[in-house]
Amino acid sequence: MEEALAVIYRQHSQGYRHPYDQQYQILDIDLTGRPCGPKAAFATPGYFSRQRNRRGRQVGYVLATLYEEVVVEQVFPGKDSLPKALQLLVEAAESVLELDEAKRQRTILRIDAGGGTVDLVNWLLKRGYQLHCKDYSGHRAEKVAASVQEWFTDPEDPNRQFGWVPLPTDGIYVRPVRRIAVRCRKKNGQWGVGVILSTLTPEEVLRLVGESPEKADDPQAVLWAYVRFYDQRSGVVEIEIKEDKHGLGSLRRNKKRFEAQQMVGLLEALAHNLLVWVRGWLVDTCPRLARWGLLRWIRDALHISGVIVIHSSKIVQIVLNRGDPVARELGPGLAALLAPEETAIILGEI
Repeated sequence: MEEALAVIYRQHSQGYRHPYDQQYQILDIDLTGRPCGPKAAFATPGYFSRQRNRRGRQVGYVLATLYEEVVVEQVFPGKDSLPKALQLLVEAAESVLELDEAKRQRTILRIDAGGGTVDLVNWLLKRGYQLHCKDYSGHRAEKVAASVQEWFTDPEDPNRQFGWVPLPTDGIYVRPVRRIAVRCRKKNGQWGVGVILSTLTPEEVLRLVGESPEKADDPQAVLWAYVRFYDQRSGVVEIEIKEDKHGLGSLRRNKKRFEAQQMVGLLEALAHNLLVWVRGWLVDTCPRLARWGLLRWIRDALHISGVIVIHSSKIVQIVLNRGDPVARELGPGLAALLAPEETAIILGEI
């Protein structure tokens, strides 16, 4: 099944055809908890958001961010965390995308603090990736943040500040890494501190957030760009995971056998990507529908009542309920899309 999905992804995805010579490929990597019954295989105590003392499994995602496509979806035991799963996810993504050394040098991995251990960072750096992640060690973050000479206030959040870490990284990381300390005011008035690690140059990160590279001489603009680029991961990978959970009903599909649960995960990845591709195929004829999220696509577009007419194992006609306003908009788009297959799209009474 994994091999079949890799073939399908390479045939239809934009992520596989990404123009590495023109822009960076961005891969967001994350792990999310899936609670399930205690008798399910590998259902162990672990971290499950807002659900203490629960058992379940973890699901790892690698997302081709620019295209909203799921490159990899893998199931892990509930006790596993990102430090243990990261290498497996990256290697799986390399296989699907066929990332050689040149492509890895043009690929940015954006990861939360779970993937920021020294060993994992060095493993990724040795493989040639560009990296934008958080330092795993809270103790080290506090220590290096104390060396910041000038703090700048976030223009959008007065309770957050950031500054350059001047300490060298020689002897810690195998390639040059820039470090940005970020501190946020907690409810008790104290500072919570984190450190962003990045191999990107100021000019590169400014371009990635839509700013002019000419601002590279402005330290506040550059620092804010590094922080904003990290912040954007929560607006992409976490939203896609949420859409899968609610739109595809992922949380309600738990299997007792571990292999069966992995099969469900692979089918979810296929369903996610298929919906993303359909939106892209219809963008010229149905621009409004192409802007919909997956949840609305499933709720409004895929629940249109209709009839499918099959002749000699081939779909020859699709009748959509003309009383559905979405059908009237979707019909012409489907007609244009399926014209090469000689499938007729008709709006009729259902």
